[in-house]
Amino acid sequence: MTSTCCRSVMGPRMGALASPGLALLLSLTAHCSRPRTEGVLQGGLDVGRVDPWARANTVLLQDFWCQPADQLPREQISALLRSLASQHIRLQAWQLSCLANLASRLGLQDDFALHPPDLLLFYNLSQVKEANCQAFTRRAAQGDTELLANLPDQRVALQHTALACLGGPHLHLTASELGLLGVLICDMDASSIVTADPHVLQNLLRCSRLTASQQAALNTLLASGRTQLGTPDSWNLEGLQALGLLATYISPHLWEQVQEAVGLDFFRSMVAACRVRHLSQYDARRFVTSFLEARASSVSSRPKRSTGRSCIRGNITAATLQDDLFLLRYDCTQLEFCLGSHVLRANLDPLLQHPLPAECQRVVKAKLTQIYPHGVPEDQLHLITSLVYLYSLAEIGQWNITSGDTVVALLASDVALENQTEAVLQRFLDHNGMVTGALLVAIGGSRLCWMSPRQIHTIQPSEFRLAGAPDLSSCPQSRKNVLFAKAREAFSNTSTTAAYYHLMRPYLGGAPVEELQHLAQANISMDIDTFTNLNPHVLKSLSISNVTTLLGQNVGDLQKARSHPTVSSWLRSLNTSALGELGLDTNLASPTPAQTTRRLPSTTRPASNLAAFPSQPGNINAAPTSGSPPAHLAYLLLSVALPASLLWLLVFGYLQAQWGITMQHQDPGHCGQR
Repeated sequence: MTSTCCRSVMGPRMGALASPGLALLLSLTAHCSRPRTEGVLQGGLDVGRVDPWARANTVLLQDFWCQPADQLPREQISALLRSLASQHIRLQAWQLSCLANLASRLGLQDDFALHPPDLLLFYNLSQVKEANCQAFTRRAAQGDTELLANLPDQRVALQHTALACLGGPHLHLTASELGLLGVLICDMDASSIVTADPHVLQNLLRCSRLTASQQAALNTLLASGRTQLGTPDSWNLEGLQALGLLATYISPHLWEQVQEAVGLDFFRSMVAACRVRHLSQYDARRFVTSFLEARASSVSSRPKRSTGRSCIRGNITAATLQDDLFLLRYDCTQLEFCLGSHVLRANLDPLLQHPLPAECQRVVKAKLTQIYPHGVPEDQLHLITSLVYLYSLAEIGQWNITSGDTVVALLASDVALENQTEAVLQRFLDHNGMVTGALLVAIGGSRLCWMSPRQIHTIQPSEFRLAGAPDLSSCPQSRKNVLFAKAREAFSNTSTTAAYYHLMRPYLGGAPVEELQHLAQANISMDIDTFTNLNPHVLKSLSISNVTTLLGQNVGDLQKARSHPTVSSWLRSLNTSALGELGLDTNLASPTPAQTTRRLPSTTRPASNLAAFPSQPGNINAAPTSGSPPAHLAYLLLSVALPASLLWLLVFGYLQAQWGITMQHQDPGHCGQR
């Protein structure tokens, strides 16, 4: 099928391109791609002002799906895997799980050294040869183990595989062993951290978060003096900055032992990084809270307290707020007494650039309520995003929200509570705002989970086609049901079942039994990540035959997810013979080393450059990077590296989905904003 609109916008120069694969790629990405992010402008979202090349950045490979790729010969799948690795293309869990199965069926798993580390996390670990165990583990340990959120058994299996490669569990992990384990140390217990070689700090830098017990273990290790920093009383600024985000977990007890001048210098550097947004407010606040607690417990550093309610530090001015040590000079009590309404109104932004502890945030919120008794003005709402979680639904109901910009400012971060979503959006809708696909992309698709059914019904079907693939896994089941019905309305006219499934996949958590049975008959081979998000009650109504047909070539992934609540609930409803029919044993308990072949652990971010806090504030908390070129350059390189037939099949399903809808929902010759 050929799109008239796409032909018309290609222009004569497109025909001069030597490579048909490149011509297809350029025409698709430059003109007919589905926008994933849009510029947010006053009064709404101006899709047309977004550069078409920027819109196309993630279309080709990040829209990859397995069904068209399954038609490719082995050598072209191999080329695809190598290109994904060399171009550092990031895929999602639902894509990686089916791609791993495809590679395994084609006998490509032994080429793991040339494959993306994220993909290795999903491979069948029983197929890893003993001789390759350590090399495989080292490569996999560069991946993002958070991708295995819905595959708990695979995550446990990875941990056991990694330890088996080292000859079994170790009481004292050496530096070389830690180099092998990489990010996998993030799933190890606290005792492994305490007894490990001090190089374990480099592993912990890869962790997206530390559990309470891991934080305690980190502090025990730092207190021991075994690390390069030495004992806390000998720490210096450079050493603390080298800890990166780990420094935000240092306990008040250890901060009390650090030399005062060193502590103050480090405090200043952390606040400076936060104020220019090189360090998140969340991480900076964790550090500040711990540091201030240490200061408060030190009698010598405690400010003299007045017997009355008065300002003893001096009135806060605009100049005061430029001091990175502001929070050390003014505790929350003094903030209340020394901050005047006029200064607050004129300097709200510089004040909130500081990582205020929760108590101080409440002080500021109370003062704003006094200044604006009838609700915070819209131009100020953009500035209070760090405080929004403190506002009641009744208070939000007083706000005037007329701009999509304001909605994004309030909801795009994780600060706003889930139950505040409906109230914020309602104030926007009350002022004739529209929930567009671009707005949903900007605030995060998961916010759909917390819109009211009435708000969801106001979304035009065409906007769902512009909303990308939202993550709805956290939605309550009732909301998943509403969203499924709305998405089905938007995509029901799609030309083929395969294309329909590709578009509906994020919404299938609300699918009824009949829908899943229809998809099973269509042989769509549902990925395990999507399967784990199905309605558990609906799943119990499916027969063994339904499920095996629905999963198709991915049915073996049930073993990797058997402890997931949705899968576990369904498996427990089956009898022993049914479990045997699925190739699963009858023990439904959580996996143990005895139940798995060789396994390894996981948690966090891709390997990239996680070098801690350098002395330049501008590089503090720099986001991990893969070292990949800009996305549009990556695709150009890919188009040259891969044969035209591979490019065509990669976008085959995409074109079916887009053109199948386009031909039925737009006038001939009008390309629209796709």
